[in-house]
Amino acid sequence: MSFRQQQGKAPELTYRYHISSAPLSEKQLAEAVRSHWAVENSLHWVLDVSMGEDDCQIHQNHGAENWSMLRHLALNMLRAESSKGSIPAKQKRAWMKASYLEAVLTAGFSGMIN
Repeated sequence: MSFRQQQGKAPELTYRYHISSAPLSEKQLAEAVRSHWAVENSLHWVLDVSMGEDDCQIHQNHGAENWSMLRHLALNMLRAESSKGSIPAKQKRAWMKASYLEAVLTAGFSGMIN
C-alpha cells in the first residue's frame, strides 16, 4: 500500500499486489519489491526518459528488440565513460563532439573486452 499527495491534487491511496511462488517472509518480500523498483528506476526509466524507448514505433519483425538492444548498448557505453554528467548531457556532448563520441566508444568497448 502506498500513499501519495501531490500539490494541487487529491491524496491517492494505492494498493499493489505482487505474485510470487516463493515462500517469502514480509522482509524478503519487501526486499524483492524494492529490488524490482531499483531495476525499473536505474534502467527502464533512464531508457524511456533519455532515449524515448516508450515512444519508439518500430514494430516490424525484430526491429523493436534490435533497437532496444542498441539503446542498452549505448546506455552502458555512456555509463562506462568516466566524465561527470547526466546521461542526456553525455548524449548531447557525444552528438556535438566527435572526440567525446570516440571517448564514449573507447570506454564502452574496453569494458566489454575486459
